[in-house]
Amino acid sequence: MMEEAQYFAPVNQDEHGEVTVELAKSHPGFADPVYRSRRNALARLALDHRRGDPIPVAEYTAEEHEVWRLVSRELAAKHERYAIREFLEAKERLGLPRDRIPQLQEISEMLQPLTGFRYLPAAGLVPLREFYGSLADSYFHSTQYIRHHSVPFYTPEPDVIHEVIGHGNTLASDRFAALYRAAGRAARRVESQEALEFVSKVFWFTLEFGVMAEGSELRAYGAGILSSYGEIEEFRSMNIRPLDLATMGTTQYDITKYQDVLFRAESMDHLEDVAGAFWEECDDDSIDRLSRSTVGR
Repeated sequence: MMEEAQYFAPVNQDEHGEVTVELAKSHPGFADPVYRSRRNALARLALDHRRGDPIPVAEYTAEEHEVWRLVSRELAAKHERYAIREFLEAKERLGLPRDRIPQLQEISEMLQPLTGFRYLPAAGLVPLREFYGSLADSYFHSTQYIRHHSVPFYTPEPDVIHEVIGHGNTLASDRFAALYRAAGRAARRVESQEALEFVSKVFWFTLEFGVMAEGSELRAYGAGILSSYGEIEEFRSMNIRPLDLATMGTTQYDITKYQDVLFRAESMDHLEDVAGAFWEECDDDSIDRLSRSTVGR
Protein backbone atom coordinates (compact mmCIF):
# COMPACT_ATOMS: atom_id res chain seq x y z
CA MET A 1 0.00 0.00 0.00
CA MET A 2 1.29 3.42 -0.91
CA GLU A 3 0.38 6.77 0.54
CA GLU A 4 -0.36 10.20 -0.94
CA ALA A 5 3.13 11.47 -0.20
CA GLN A 6 4.91 8.42 -1.64
CA TYR A 7 3.86 7.97 -5.25
CA PHE A 8 5.95 10.63 -6.92
CA ALA A 9 8.73 9.69 -9.34
CA PRO A 10 12.00 9.47 -7.39
CA VAL A 11 14.17 12.61 -7.48
CA ASN A 12 17.94 12.22 -7.27
CA GLN A 13 20.68 14.82 -6.91
CA ASP A 14 24.29 13.92 -7.66
CA GLU A 15 27.49 15.27 -6.14
CA HIS A 16 27.57 18.07 -8.72
CA GLY A 17 24.08 19.25 -7.81
CA GLU A 18 22.45 17.91 -10.96
CA VAL A 19 18.83 16.93 -10.34
CA THR A 20 17.18 14.01 -12.13
CA VAL A 21 13.56 12.88 -11.91
CA GLU A 22 13.49 9.12 -12.51
CA LEU A 23 10.46 8.49 -14.70
CA ALA A 24 9.32 4.91 -15.21
CA LYS A 25 9.49 3.51 -18.75
CA SER A 26 5.69 3.41 -18.76
CA HIS A 27 5.45 7.14 -18.04
CA PRO A 28 4.02 9.08 -21.04
CA GLY A 29 6.95 11.51 -20.91
CA PHE A 30 9.72 8.92 -20.55
CA ALA A 31 10.92 9.15 -24.18
CA ASP A 32 10.47 12.94 -24.45
CA PRO A 33 13.82 14.63 -23.68
CA VAL A 34 12.27 18.11 -23.57
CA TYR A 35 9.67 17.04 -21.02
CA ARG A 36 12.26 15.23 -18.92
CA SER A 37 14.55 18.26 -18.92
CA ARG A 38 11.68 20.46 -17.74
CA ARG A 39 10.79 17.98 -14.99
CA ASN A 40 14.39 18.10 -13.77
CA ALA A 41 14.41 21.90 -13.79
CA LEU A 42 11.12 22.13 -11.89
CA ALA A 43 12.35 19.64 -9.31
CA ARG A 44 15.46 21.77 -8.83
CA LEU A 45 13.29 24.85 -8.18
CA ALA A 46 11.46 23.01 -5.41
CA LEU A 47 14.64 21.60 -3.84
CA ASP A 48 16.17 25.07 -3.69
CA HIS A 49 13.10 26.64 -2.08
CA ARG A 50 12.97 27.47 1.62
CA ARG A 51 9.72 27.91 3.51
CA GLY A 52 8.89 31.58 3.91
CA ASP A 53 10.59 32.60 0.67
CA PRO A 54 8.53 33.43 -2.44
CA ILE A 55 7.91 30.34 -4.54
CA PRO A 56 10.07 30.47 -7.67
CA VAL A 57 8.32 30.96 -10.98
CA ALA A 58 7.86 27.89 -13.16
CA GLU A 59 8.18 28.89 -16.82
CA TYR A 60 5.48 26.89 -18.58
CA THR A 61 5.31 26.35 -22.33
CA ALA A 62 2.34 27.19 -24.56
CA GLU A 63 1.78 23.43 -24.91
CA GLU A 64 1.59 23.01 -21.14
CA HIS A 65 -0.81 25.93 -20.76
CA GLU A 66 -2.99 24.29 -23.42
CA VAL A 67 -3.15 21.07 -21.37
CA TRP A 68 -4.34 23.09 -18.37
CA ARG A 69 -6.91 24.96 -20.48
CA LEU A 70 -8.29 21.76 -21.98
CA VAL A 71 -8.53 19.80 -18.73
CA SER A 72 -9.80 22.79 -16.76
CA ARG A 73 -12.62 23.31 -19.25
CA GLU A 74 -13.68 19.66 -19.24
CA LEU A 75 -13.51 19.35 -15.45
CA ALA A 76 -15.57 22.52 -14.99
CA ALA A 77 -18.51 20.88 -16.76
CA LYS A 78 -18.14 17.70 -14.73
CA HIS A 79 -17.93 19.64 -11.46
CA GLU A 80 -21.33 21.17 -12.14
CA ARG A 81 -22.77 17.67 -12.52
CA TYR A 82 -20.93 15.80 -9.80
CA ALA A 83 -19.33 18.07 -7.16
CA ILE A 84 -20.94 19.03 -3.87
CA ARG A 85 -22.15 22.57 -3.33
CA GLU A 86 -19.43 23.37 -0.77
CA PHE A 87 -16.75 22.65 -3.38
CA LEU A 88 -18.50 24.62 -6.13
CA GLU A 89 -18.86 27.66 -3.88
CA ALA A 90 -15.20 27.44 -2.83
CA LYS A 91 -14.16 27.11 -6.47
CA GLU A 92 -16.05 30.26 -7.39
CA ARG A 93 -14.58 32.01 -4.37
CA LEU A 94 -11.01 31.20 -5.42
CA GLY A 95 -11.44 31.99 -9.10
CA LEU A 96 -8.54 30.11 -10.64
CA PRO A 97 -7.59 31.06 -14.20
CA ARG A 98 -8.82 28.58 -16.79
CA ASP A 99 -6.63 29.65 -19.72
CA ARG A 100 -3.20 29.19 -18.12
CA ILE A 101 -1.40 27.35 -15.35
CA PRO A 102 -1.28 29.61 -12.30
CA GLN A 103 1.92 29.91 -10.30
CA LEU A 104 1.94 28.40 -6.80
CA GLN A 105 2.91 31.78 -5.36
CA GLU A 106 -0.08 33.34 -7.11
CA ILE A 107 -2.43 30.71 -5.72
CA SER A 108 -1.01 31.16 -2.22
CA GLU A 109 -1.71 34.88 -2.44
CA MET A 110 -5.29 34.10 -3.51
CA LEU A 111 -5.86 31.44 -0.85
CA GLN A 112 -4.27 33.01 2.20
CA PRO A 113 -6.82 35.82 2.64
CA LEU A 114 -9.62 33.26 2.28
CA THR A 115 -8.60 30.41 4.58
CA GLY A 116 -4.97 31.02 5.54
CA PHE A 117 -3.56 28.21 3.37
CA ARG A 118 -0.39 28.56 1.32
CA TYR A 119 1.50 26.27 -1.01
CA LEU A 120 4.96 24.77 -0.74
CA PRO A 121 6.64 23.41 -3.90
CA ALA A 122 7.44 19.70 -3.87
CA ALA A 123 10.19 18.18 -6.01
CA GLY A 124 8.85 14.69 -5.50
CA LEU A 125 8.44 12.46 -2.50
CA VAL A 126 7.64 14.28 0.74
CA PRO A 127 8.01 12.25 3.98
CA LEU A 128 4.60 11.21 5.22
CA ARG A 129 4.75 13.02 8.55
CA GLU A 130 6.04 16.21 6.93
CA PHE A 131 3.43 16.10 4.17
CA TYR A 132 0.50 15.76 6.56
CA GLY A 133 2.04 17.67 9.46
CA SER A 134 2.50 20.79 7.33
CA LEU A 135 -1.27 20.98 6.98
CA ALA A 136 -1.42 21.96 10.66
CA ASP A 137 0.44 25.15 9.73
CA SER A 138 -1.83 25.77 6.73
CA TYR A 139 0.78 24.68 4.18
CA PHE A 140 0.09 22.28 1.34
CA HIS A 141 2.94 20.60 -0.53
CA SER A 142 2.36 20.72 -4.28
CA THR A 143 4.12 19.69 -7.45
CA GLN A 144 4.66 22.31 -10.17
CA TYR A 145 4.90 20.04 -13.20
CA ILE A 146 1.98 19.15 -15.43
CA ARG A 147 1.17 15.85 -17.12
CA HIS A 148 2.55 15.05 -20.57
CA HIS A 149 0.69 16.70 -23.44
CA SER A 150 0.21 13.40 -25.28
CA VAL A 151 -2.35 12.23 -22.70
CA PRO A 152 -3.95 15.36 -21.23
CA PHE A 153 -6.66 13.44 -19.39
CA TYR A 154 -4.29 10.99 -17.68
CA THR A 155 -1.45 11.25 -15.20
CA PRO A 156 0.37 8.41 -13.39
CA GLU A 157 1.29 10.79 -10.55
CA PRO A 158 -0.17 13.86 -8.85
CA ASP A 159 0.55 16.92 -10.99
CA VAL A 160 -0.36 20.59 -10.71
CA ILE A 161 -3.86 19.87 -12.04
CA HIS A 162 -4.55 17.48 -9.17
CA GLU A 163 -2.88 19.68 -6.57
CA VAL A 164 -4.56 22.92 -7.64
CA ILE A 165 -7.87 22.12 -9.35
CA GLY A 166 -8.52 19.35 -6.82
CA HIS A 167 -6.95 20.49 -3.55
CA GLY A 168 -6.61 24.23 -4.21
CA ASN A 169 -10.30 24.73 -4.86
CA THR A 170 -11.14 22.61 -1.82
CA LEU A 171 -8.80 24.66 0.39
CA ALA A 172 -10.77 27.80 -0.50
CA SER A 173 -13.58 26.43 1.71
CA ASP A 174 -13.36 27.40 5.38
CA ARG A 175 -14.92 24.11 6.43
CA PHE A 176 -12.62 21.95 4.33
CA ALA A 177 -9.56 24.00 5.30
CA ALA A 178 -10.40 23.31 8.95
CA LEU A 179 -10.52 19.57 8.20
CA TYR A 180 -7.12 19.67 6.47
CA ARG A 181 -5.62 21.43 9.50
CA ALA A 182 -7.21 18.92 11.87
CA ALA A 183 -5.67 16.05 9.87
CA GLY A 184 -2.30 17.81 10.10
CA ARG A 185 -2.53 18.19 13.87
CA ALA A 186 -3.42 14.50 14.15
CA ALA A 187 -0.40 13.53 12.05
CA ARG A 188 1.84 15.48 14.43
CA ARG A 189 0.17 14.14 17.56
CA VAL A 190 0.44 10.42 16.88
CA GLU A 191 3.76 8.73 17.46
CA SER A 192 3.80 5.33 15.77
CA GLN A 193 4.07 4.77 12.03
CA GLU A 194 0.97 2.57 12.20
CA ALA A 195 -1.08 5.36 13.76
CA LEU A 196 0.22 7.85 11.20
CA GLU A 197 -0.80 5.55 8.36
CA PHE A 198 -4.26 5.17 9.91
CA VAL A 199 -4.63 8.97 9.98
CA SER A 200 -3.51 9.18 6.35
CA LYS A 201 -5.94 6.48 5.22
CA VAL A 202 -8.85 8.36 6.75
CA PHE A 203 -7.61 11.39 4.80
CA TRP A 204 -7.41 9.28 1.63
CA PHE A 205 -10.97 7.99 1.87
CA THR A 206 -12.39 11.41 2.74
CA LEU A 207 -10.46 14.45 1.49
CA GLU A 208 -8.92 12.57 -1.43
CA PHE A 209 -11.69 10.19 -2.46
CA GLY A 210 -14.74 11.15 -0.44
CA VAL A 211 -18.34 11.14 -1.67
CA MET A 212 -21.37 12.72 -0.04
CA ALA A 213 -25.15 12.58 -0.21
CA GLU A 214 -26.62 15.87 -1.40
CA GLY A 215 -30.35 16.00 -2.00
CA SER A 216 -31.27 12.85 -3.87
CA GLU A 217 -27.83 12.42 -5.44
CA LEU A 218 -24.42 11.08 -4.54
CA ARG A 219 -21.81 13.76 -5.23
CA ALA A 220 -18.03 13.98 -4.84
CA TYR A 221 -15.89 16.17 -2.62
CA GLY A 222 -12.56 14.31 -2.66
CA ALA A 223 -9.79 16.11 -4.56
CA GLY A 224 -8.67 12.88 -6.23
CA ILE A 225 -12.08 12.37 -7.82
CA LEU A 226 -12.66 16.03 -8.67
CA SER A 227 -9.34 16.32 -10.51
CA SER A 228 -9.74 13.09 -12.50
CA TYR A 229 -11.50 13.38 -15.87
CA GLY A 230 -12.31 9.66 -15.92
CA GLU A 231 -12.85 8.79 -12.28
CA ILE A 232 -15.44 11.51 -11.74
CA GLU A 233 -17.67 9.73 -14.26
CA GLU A 234 -17.31 6.37 -12.53
CA PHE A 235 -17.53 6.97 -8.78
CA ARG A 236 -21.29 6.40 -8.48
CA SER A 237 -20.86 2.83 -9.75
CA MET A 238 -18.28 1.88 -7.11
CA ASN A 239 -18.79 -0.04 -3.87
CA ILE A 240 -20.19 2.74 -1.67
CA ARG A 241 -19.96 2.10 2.07
CA PRO A 242 -21.03 4.08 5.12
CA LEU A 243 -18.50 6.48 6.62
CA ASP A 244 -16.70 4.31 9.17
CA LEU A 245 -13.39 5.23 10.79
CA ALA A 246 -12.20 1.74 11.64
CA THR A 247 -12.85 0.46 8.13
CA MET A 248 -11.36 3.49 6.38
CA GLY A 249 -8.26 3.42 8.55
CA THR A 250 -7.53 -0.24 7.82
CA THR A 251 -8.63 -0.60 4.18
CA GLN A 252 -5.89 -1.18 1.63
CA TYR A 253 -6.07 0.61 -1.70
CA ASP A 254 -4.32 0.61 -5.07
CA ILE A 255 -3.33 4.03 -6.39
CA THR A 256 -2.78 2.72 -9.93
CA LYS A 257 -6.47 2.24 -10.69
CA TYR A 258 -9.82 3.85 -9.96
CA GLN A 259 -10.83 3.49 -6.33
CA ASP A 260 -13.48 0.76 -6.22
CA VAL A 261 -14.38 1.23 -2.54
CA LEU A 262 -15.65 4.65 -1.45
CA PHE A 263 -17.13 5.91 1.80
CA ARG A 264 -20.25 8.06 1.90
CA ALA A 265 -20.79 11.01 4.22
CA GLU A 266 -24.41 12.05 4.65
CA SER A 267 -23.58 15.77 4.83
CA MET A 268 -20.78 18.22 5.65
CA ASP A 269 -21.91 18.09 9.26
CA HIS A 270 -21.60 14.30 9.21
CA LEU A 271 -18.10 14.48 7.71
CA GLU A 272 -17.01 16.96 10.36
CA ASP A 273 -18.60 14.94 13.16
CA VAL A 274 -16.87 11.72 12.08
CA ALA A 275 -13.55 12.52 10.36
CA GLY A 276 -13.06 15.97 11.86
CA ALA A 277 -13.72 14.85 15.43
CA PHE A 278 -11.46 11.83 14.91
CA TRP A 279 -8.53 13.99 13.79
CA GLU A 280 -9.07 16.43 16.64
CA GLU A 281 -9.08 13.75 19.34
CA CYS A 282 -7.17 10.68 18.13
CA ASP A 283 -4.00 9.34 19.68
CA ASP A 284 -2.05 6.10 19.38
CA ASP A 285 -4.20 4.27 21.92
CA SER A 286 -7.54 5.22 20.38
CA ILE A 287 -6.27 4.32 16.90
CA ASP A 288 -5.01 0.97 18.17
CA ARG A 289 -8.48 0.22 19.56
CA LEU A 290 -10.10 1.18 16.26
CA SER A 291 -7.66 -1.03 14.34
CA ARG A 292 -8.28 -4.02 16.57
CA SER A 293 -12.05 -3.57 16.28
CA THR A 294 -11.88 -4.64 12.63
CA VAL A 295 -10.31 -8.03 13.39
CA GLY A 296 -12.71 -10.76 12.45
CA ARG A 297 -15.06 -8.54 10.48
